Amino acid sequence: MSGTLQEPRSGGLRRDVGLLQLVFYGSGTILGAGIFVVVGEVLSEAGHLAPLAYLLAAIVAITSALSFAEVAARIPTSGGPIDYLERAFGLRWLGSATGWTLMVANTVSAATIVTGFVAYLSSFAPVPDWLATSLLVVALVGIAIAGMNESAWLMTVTTVIGIATLLVVLFALRDGLWAAPGAVLEGIAGGGGEGGASAAGLGGLFAGAILAVYSFIGFGDMAQTAEEVRDVKRTMPRAMMISLAIVFVFYLAISGALVGTGSLQAIAEAEAPLVAAVEAVGWPGLPIAVASLFIIVNGALTQIIASSRLLLDIARDGRGAPSALAAISSRTRTPVLATLLVGAVVLTLALLVPLKSLAEATSFAILLVFVGVNLRSSR
Repeated sequence: MSGTLQEPRSGGLRRDVGLLQLVFYGSGTILGAGIFVVVGEVLSEAGHLAPLAYLLAAIVAITSALSFAEVAARIPTSGGPIDYLERAFGLRWLGSATGWTLMVANTVSAATIVTGFVAYLSSFAPVPDWLATSLLVVALVGIAIAGMNESAWLMTVTTVIGIATLLVVLFALRDGLWAAPGAVLEGIAGGGGEGGASAAGLGGLFAGAILAVYSFIGFGDMAQTAEEVRDVKRTMPRAMMISLAIVFVFYLAISGALVGTGSLQAIAEAEAPLVAAVEAVGWPGLPIAVASLFIIVNGALTQIIASSRLLLDIARDGRGAPSALAAISSRTRTPVLATLLVGAVVLTLALLVPLKSLAEATSFAILLVFVGVNLRSSR
């Protein structure tokens, strides 16, 4: 297990990532997972209370991110919470259990985002789902193997495209955005009708919040780049807070704008909720659908990278994975075998498991890890 701040092992991962790249890396994966893929599911559960569901999820995420930021600066390893919890409680089995739990969560999360990507693609391109899924996973695995620096710069470009797309969506739905406070208050009062509190109630609010937690989990993936970040002690905490601030503003604004449109059921049931929303107000959906694909890709790429780093750490520390999975390419400085294995599992899940089931499983697993890391930081 790694010690305090140190350079990577000889022949190991390389510190290539700076503050700007890490902010875009984090913002891109969080937005890609939450606002383009799962927002329809949150609306379906919480109705007019969806912005409050995102607010509750943000509270959980921010408190956990503060813990992650503090501990990641002290223990900068690619295993992240594996090492945090083992050191905090002195229990090797707890670190190992955390590692495998996170492996499940991140791998399932990657499959969730791939499924969301294919749903958006199918809204305008008649490509068979199995083919689109397979091609996407193969491409993402190839990028992840190419190198961390290359992946981070690609995500910087795609995140800029995604943020610009969200700004266009907010402009198109500006009437809904202005109407959002009244719609939320109506939902709280129980008079929301379609999707209102009378339909969703507190149960729907909390169910939506559980799903919305999934929308914030990218900050945990940021922690797992610790062995590849320059000046990690200063860069990691700053990047996490900046990324969460950016995405929270967008989550609150987008969910509010959708609630304010008054067409919750149609939007919630759409395969591409933001595309359906802008088309409902007379804007062309195709440009939004195409641009959305860029930022959705970010989330899937990040989850594959995070999963491969977890598997690397599990393998090199002898936690139940073959030691061969800890091998790092001398040319790309990435764990090639671990990345290929993760890609194969992601492809299988994306082809066989429904989106909502994937998101719920991911949220539950990551909540367990959040609890453990927060306990560690309080010790």
